[in-house]
Amino acid sequence: MEQEALYQLSRSLQKWVLEAAAETRKKMTQPLEIMTKSSRNDLVTNVDCANQAFFAEQIKAEYPMAQLVGEEGANVGAGDWHNGLTFFVDPIDGTMNFVKQQENFAIMIGVYEDGQALFGIIYDVMADQLFWGGPQLGIFRNEQALEQAADQPLSEGLICVNTRMLVTNERQLQQVFVQSSGVRIYGSAGITFAQLLRGNAQAYISKLAPWDIAAGRVLAETLGFQILNFDGQPISMVAKEGMIIAPKQAMQEIIAIMAHSKTAE
Repeated sequence: MEQEALYQLSRSLQKWVLEAAAETRKKMTQPLEIMTKSSRNDLVTNVDCANQAFFAEQIKAEYPMAQLVGEEGANVGAGDWHNGLTFFVDPIDGTMNFVKQQENFAIMIGVYEDGQALFGIIYDVMADQLFWGGPQLGIFRNEQALEQAADQPLSEGLICVNTRMLVTNERQLQQVFVQSSGVRIYGSAGITFAQLLRGNAQAYISKLAPWDIAAGRVLAETLGFQILNFDGQPISMVAKEGMIIAPKQAMQEIIAIMAHSKTAE
């Protein structure tokens, strides 16, 4: 994408996300319509669906040839995202937090062109923190440019993890925890990425769907994080999969611990 077109994309997405967030805050003062999907802990609300519809309408109007992969509906299968311009939309990331806490949730959109990372945006709705940018633009928190991730040993940083994986010690995650400075759990991929991008956490280990990772991947990789699956291979962004987000040194240590767990099996 040409630079001017990319600037326009950035302006449009920031405008849409802020509009959706303002509407979200209004709807929080009214009773929510809450439904379950795969389980009682997998929620969707009328706000998730309204935000998704809003973004789909805006994207179609400005980018009529683009594809949409969204948590609450899509016009293309996730496996086709390598072709043309694709928007990954998570209209409310951390819906349980949204329902139970009314904070610690985010709106996320990641944009890819022919499989290449183009632009990502994550908005912490209640904290009014906008993380945005891409490889051609740099990465920003509101209007402040963010620095590259510090490449330190695992012992020097906090890690963010999937709760169920930690409790069941999947892939020796408890050993990864022991080797780190400690664990933090936020219940939202977007909020977790915000901590990584700000330098408040070093690594993130979880199982994420394409719309959970798309925006954060653009932002994190631009700042020097690696993103690999539990076997140390590139992620697919086609289905929900286990993945690690970390700078190089911590990544190597985490992969080694997880590889040892597979050998022990």
